[in-house]
Formats: sequence, structure tokens, C-alpha cells
Amino acid sequence: MAACARRGVAGVITPDVVALRRSFDLPGMRILQFGFDGGGDNSHLAHNFTQRSVVYTGTHDNDTTLGWFRSLDPATAERVRSYLGIMADAADVELPQALVRLALSSVAVLAVLPVQDLLQLGSEARYNVPGTSEGNWSWRLSPGALTADLAAKYRRLNELYGRLP
Repeated sequence: MAACARRGVAGVITPDVVALRRSFDLPGMRILQFGFDGGGDNSHLAHNFTQRSVVYTGTHDNDTTLGWFRSLDPATAERVRSYLGIMADAADVELPQALVRLALSSVAVLAVLPVQDLLQLGSEARYNVPGTSEGNWSWRLSPGALTADLAAKYRRLNELYGRLP
């Protein structure tokens, strides 16, 4: 809850919201980008997920994973690299893919992956900045960006982590 409020993301999760979600047996949202601003008990870290969750690397209101990582302070960036097992000099290349793999390998019932993270794009591909009125929703997927090779790569990852029927 505090992570969402600190970032200015709409929709603070109150006890009433949690009760309503539970009464309808709906899964909770887990956003990996929110997991690294606290300790190991943060509910947005993959090792704390339950199956009754939907994991996102980030949402339409977040920067892309690469843009988010590039904006982190050094201590938080080191926590992210350490959690994902990435060396500092390889973070720009490996980080988006590592967070995608973490989402897919989690116990969450569903993984939602923004196409910008699949394509390893930076902040130039961000959809929306909450609280701003200009420049939002203008990013467009380039023709040909989704290739057969990319589809095969993510099919293999979904097979590897048991996410295909």
C-alpha cells in the first residue's frame, strides 16, 4: 500500500479493498518494480507471492522496466541487481529480460508483461505519467517489432515455466 501511495499511483489499497477482493476470490496485483524499496518482506517481491496473485513487471502508469531501473538511486539499483543476480556492467542489457523471467517463473496465477519490457525499451516508450496532462498515450509499437523469433522466445519461456495449457 505505501509503495503505491509514495509513487503517486492511483488506487491505494485499503482494508476494505482487500476484503472486497477476498469476498469475490479475486487475485491481488503484484508489481515487481514496487518490490525493491523496502525489505525482504515486501509483498511485491516474487518470493512473497501467493498463487492468488497477478504479477506485472510494471503497469501502464509505470516507466518501462529499463527506464525505471535507470532512474533508481545507486543503493536501490544494487538491491535490484543483487536480487536478480545481474552484474553492474550488464544491467542495461540483462535487466528487462531478468524481470520478465522473474514474473514468468513466479507462482502467480497470471503474468502480465508490457510489450515495452519484452522489447527491452527505455523511457522513450513509456505510456503514461500519472498527474500529467500532456505527452501521455502517444507511444506506438513500431511495425515489425513483434517478430516470429520474439514470439518463439516467449513461447519457450512460457513452456519452461509451465504457463501454457
